[in-house]
Amino acid sequence: MKKIFFLTLLSFSGIFAQNNPNPGYWQQHVDYKMDVSMDVKMYQYKGKQTLVYTNNSSDTLYRVYYHLYNNAFQPNSAMDARLKAIKDPDGRMVTKVKVGDKETKESRISALKPNEIGYLKISNLKQDNVELKNKVVGTILEVDLAKPLLPHTATTFTLDFDGQSPMQIRRSGRNNKEGVELSMSQWYPKMAEYDYEGWQADPYIAREFHGVWGDFDVNITIDKNYILGGTGYLQNPNEIGYGYQNSGVTVKIPKKTKTLTWHFKAPNVHDFTWAADKNYLHDILQVPDGATMHFLYKNNPKIIENWKNMEPKAVALMQIYNKVIGKYPYEQYSVIQGGDGGMEYAMCTLILGEGNLEGLTGVTAHEMAHSWFQHILASNESKNSWMDEGFATWLENYGLNEIADKKVENPHADSYNGYFGLVKSGKEQPQTTHSDRYDENRSYSIDAYSKGNLFLTQLEYLIGKENLMKTLKRYYADYKFTHPTPNDIKHTAEKISGANLDWYLNDWTKTTNTIDYSIKTVEGSDKTTKVTLEKIGRMPMPLDIVVVYEDDTTESFYIPQTLMRWIKENPFPTIKRTVLGDWDWAYPTFEFTINKEKGAIKAIIIDPAELMADVNRANNVYKK
Repeated sequence: MKKIFFLTLLSFSGIFAQNNPNPGYWQQHVDYKMDVSMDVKMYQYKGKQTLVYTNNSSDTLYRVYYHLYNNAFQPNSAMDARLKAIKDPDGRMVTKVKVGDKETKESRISALKPNEIGYLKISNLKQDNVELKNKVVGTILEVDLAKPLLPHTATTFTLDFDGQSPMQIRRSGRNNKEGVELSMSQWYPKMAEYDYEGWQADPYIAREFHGVWGDFDVNITIDKNYILGGTGYLQNPNEIGYGYQNSGVTVKIPKKTKTLTWHFKAPNVHDFTWAADKNYLHDILQVPDGATMHFLYKNNPKIIENWKNMEPKAVALMQIYNKVIGKYPYEQYSVIQGGDGGMEYAMCTLILGEGNLEGLTGVTAHEMAHSWFQHILASNESKNSWMDEGFATWLENYGLNEIADKKVENPHADSYNGYFGLVKSGKEQPQTTHSDRYDENRSYSIDAYSKGNLFLTQLEYLIGKENLMKTLKRYYADYKFTHPTPNDIKHTAEKISGANLDWYLNDWTKTTNTIDYSIKTVEGSDKTTKVTLEKIGRMPMPLDIVVVYEDDTTESFYIPQTLMRWIKENPFPTIKRTVLGDWDWAYPTFEFTINKEKGAIKAIIIDPAELMADVNRANNVYKK
């Protein structure tokens, strides 16, 4: 008998309480019940959905919107059009075609046949048993309510849906290049989020998501030979022939039985994902004082060793994440070979399963980090992709460095180099740009992942490492299971440190202003040396400066940034530090005096730790 790989639903009373500290904060709530039957030969499924929607806002709602993500995988869809128009389409979503001597890239979506496309078709849509007028517009279902939904009231929507899982092109679908049969992400009619900015009903262009917090109760009926993994806790392990781990319980399934129904419940999540394959292997590891981790991957001799070696690393990473950010609140987490890239989902991730051990560990580290930065701290990925992608990158880099055989001084060096390259290219766009509307995919990726990561590394530079670590823990404690905004992480750092940081959030995330400081001149007299610094970039920063003398002794100077109204602790406690006067951003230069003759100075270095994203570090150093 195969072994159980999901726990039954445990009691979570009180653990998921909404505790966003912002006065007047509210968020909508959904309770999904779905019964789905999967035809594994046709890759089609039928389902019934009952959704209890609670309007916790002070607004009366006259319309609602559903996401129909599958519809993106059709020729001439908006996703298809974007692939054809953008200069650097995602390589996983195009094929290379040679026309004469020239090589072109063609959208894989355009080539999909009717039995290969994805779709979601809605019927019998009702509100409290009253039929509703609705219209499908690409990947969005527009619904006019039969009766207005008043503030602080609930209503029940029911519908039937027919879906087809597309030939996998990106994230969701079937029969991908690694042979995984079903990767069922974004597969059901999903209520769009209504928040303080209104309806977030963006069409699906293959980028990011924003979902409504709620509870899921899902029955999936499928061929009995398939093994499932994903979101939620399995409620009926014995009914489908899975005894409790090592319990000796065996259940015989009658030979006439062709299908089994898997019953899952997922408390307080904003997504529900599953994957299925007939040839999944399954391993279970326990995180000390933490969740049970499940690993599902293809029975492919070429990858088994890498998965076995990755699994204890994943456990170690979760321990680190628990310690650094806060304890993962669910009782299980699953790492599943989904066959395409890597993408975070509620209580699980779907990742590529092939490749070397380093790559497998790296993608697991990043996607699991999203369990904190997106699936617990659920920022709006579409509008503020840097908050989840950048912060997950920070946690990934930190964790991988902690478990590395040999640690490096700065595990975030790649993010700095990526950001510097983007600035040099002239193609940077503000991080306030909607994720779908970057001119190039490369610009989006560096902005979200690299520059987003540098928001935190520079926060360490601004307020010190101890305050950064306290900020991350406080941010998690205050905003988990809600929808935090950029101002929330900024305000948390202010509360922890006492510094004013609004200027930092504004310049770094809302503009393309760069940081560039230089040592302009070093002029000596008999006993002193005058140093003149110049601010070349638009973005102001405080400055850490270290002076190295000929006798190899060192001294540091700190120039506070006036806008911060604050002085940080000495980041080099073993080195004598002098705190100089503030440098207001409006002044292009700043002078200070070193009480030694110029000949005694071997070097002067701005930001020796290289935590500041100064775009020209060559002018940060004076050498004798």
